[in-house]
Amino acid sequence: MAKKYIDVMDTTFRDGFQSVFGGRVLMNDFMPAVEAACEAGINHFEFGGGARFQSLFFYLNENAFDMMDKFREVVGSEVNLQTLARGVNTVMLDTGSRELIDLHAKMFAKHGTSTIRNFDALNDVENLKYSGERITHHGLKHEAVVTMMDLPPGCSGAHDVAFYEKTLRGILNAKIQYDSICFKDASGTSSPQKIYETIKMAKKLLPENTHVRLHTHETAGVSVACYLAALDAGADGIDLAASPVSGGTSQPDILTMLHAVKGKNFDLGGLELEKILTYEEVLQDSLKEYFLPPEATQVSPLIPFSPMPGGALTANTQMMRDNNILEKFPEVIKAMREVVEKGGYGTSVTPVSQFYFQQAFNNVMFGNWKKIAEGYGKMVLGYFGHTPTAPNSDIMKLASEQLKMEPTTKNAIDIADSDETKSLKFTKDILKKEGIEINDENIFIVASCKEKGIAFLKGEAKINIRKIEKNRKKESANMANSNGEYTVIVNGEKFNVQVSDGLDSTVEVKSVVSTKPLSPTSTSVEKIIANLPGSVFKVVANAGDSVKEGDVIVILEAMKMEIEIIAPKDGVLISIDVKEGESVENGQLLATI
Repeated sequence: MAKKYIDVMDTTFRDGFQSVFGGRVLMNDFMPAVEAACEAGINHFEFGGGARFQSLFFYLNENAFDMMDKFREVVGSEVNLQTLARGVNTVMLDTGSRELIDLHAKMFAKHGTSTIRNFDALNDVENLKYSGERITHHGLKHEAVVTMMDLPPGCSGAHDVAFYEKTLRGILNAKIQYDSICFKDASGTSSPQKIYETIKMAKKLLPENTHVRLHTHETAGVSVACYLAALDAGADGIDLAASPVSGGTSQPDILTMLHAVKGKNFDLGGLELEKILTYEEVLQDSLKEYFLPPEATQVSPLIPFSPMPGGALTANTQMMRDNNILEKFPEVIKAMREVVEKGGYGTSVTPVSQFYFQQAFNNVMFGNWKKIAEGYGKMVLGYFGHTPTAPNSDIMKLASEQLKMEPTTKNAIDIADSDETKSLKFTKDILKKEGIEINDENIFIVASCKEKGIAFLKGEAKINIRKIEKNRKKESANMANSNGEYTVIVNGEKFNVQVSDGLDSTVEVKSVVSTKPLSPTSTSVEKIIANLPGSVFKVVANAGDSVKEGDVIVILEAMKMEIEIIAPKDGVLISIDVKEGESVENGQLLATI
């Protein structure tokens, strides 16, 4: 009797990179491994979308569409190349308008995509309707998704087999066109028994021969057991990765799973151990210069209590490592349990997982529920769709008060359509103002990446990758800011001067700030300091400006949040002591008023 063929999607170059390196791997470094994977017989790849869209513009100074084109060129026309989309969010963290959702599918079809896996973190079927329609309209295969996790102990009301059946029936009743169904557990917290019962339910409910697959992570230590349970229940496909971006926060390793099914009636993609071993050797050589965070290789017994996805865990720890606050991570993970319990049980997968983490981060850094993170607050108020259960009423009240927004029951896509900043015209006007060519790619880049997309298109983006120390010095030299900073003395008084590159008439003095200490009799002088570490996203005001209490002076970026630093009183800014792009520490002087 022939073994059942199981389709294997190789997630190495999307979810693997995201789960281990926060998506920060340069295109030319990994393309040799893509060739090796093809030679090993891999014919289904996850190659883009999700966080691996924005991250190329944010951190790599690379165009995601160029990367996708190159990937297709390497693998050929017959290979199934798959991307990840977040329903009405597509590859953004915020909801897109119908215009942007359509443009997403159009651009991804243009740039080599075969299949889009389309999920909603709240399992709100309304968020899958239009996004799924546009995917199929543009000739792509649509993989509709039910998102999974386990709730923290003691919680109930969602994320059991009955809840997943209700969601799947909702997809069927909405007549959403699909080519396959995926159950996606980004945190890897579902138990093997629940996986078995869920796949059994789906196979019974769906039309015969519907392709059903499971996606999970090793983060909680049960991924191989879950995949075996899914296969025994009738799953037709699973997702695996290659070392060194397998296991830990990522998917199980291809070699590991080939070993796990020995003696069973399953053929994993027709793959052979020796060929995969060769492919993994090439991949390890390609990535040998990259810093491998230790938490990416571990499983965590705390994850079932606080379901943090593998794809978000290392991205967050790396940001905390960059800001010298990694020691706070255990506290934040512990605080995340309460955030999940009170948030309405949205699945912990981007963007909801980031909302959970940001709120837990705020609870640790600013005090419990003292500062509502914007994403979390908008989620509990209904602006991203309907949560599986009603969020805690006290938290909803806090969110409404702090964000000055009322709860809503409107569909998220309708809210986005009413926002003119999410229209194509709005983005075209920005491109025109910035002197950037107006085309579909550039429109989508700026609409999805905002200021960082503009910086990329204007040639102002910086590379921020993490390689081992012996290479970091060389990269730092290559990526160094060209601006010169000097202290000069004029008539006995010191000034800090920032000068851009140039010769003769082209030289530009960018700023001059006196270093003269403030008069000790100036009792009204007040220092404005950073209340958490991060980087300076934008300097809004200038030295000498008159400001009112509450005016924004500087915007910091920390943990994918923009933190506004405001004037504590009416007055005049004596100095701005930071510049855009600069990293700042907790307690560092930002400005003086």
